[in-house]
Amino acid sequence: MNDRPAGAAGIDRDGVGTRPIRTGVDVTASAAVRYALVPASRLSLDAVARRSGLRPDLIRRFVALGLVDAERDAEGHLVFDPTAPAVLARIQQLRSGLCFNYASIGLVLDLLDRISLLEAALRGRGTRSETPSWT
Repeated sequence: MNDRPAGAAGIDRDGVGTRPIRTGVDVTASAAVRYALVPASRLSLDAVARRSGLRPDLIRRFVALGLVDAERDAEGHLVFDPTAPAVLARIQQLRSGLCFNYASIGLVLDLLDRISLLEAALRGRGTRSETPSWT
């Protein structure tokens, strides 16, 4: 039973709409407008430098050494994955905390990635050692 009088909010006593629903948006006009509701999938070199606190020249060196993955956009500028600032922070931790050179940092990063994959595979199978992860 509906307590609303007939015609209230466009619904009659049987619960059937009597008026067309209007959204206030012209479908043909809104097709050309796009809004970014999610973060950008790629970061520019300047954005990565701001977020990581490193100079762009140092980040370019890390890309040349293969420590950080980057691609080139249509204009030829470096673009990075959104996880690049975290990778750069890890590189800086290894460099300052353990005094590794950049060649050894690449090796350590590869080993840490492999360990993470192996631990994920063990978790997926349900077998895991009792000792906590050290990574």
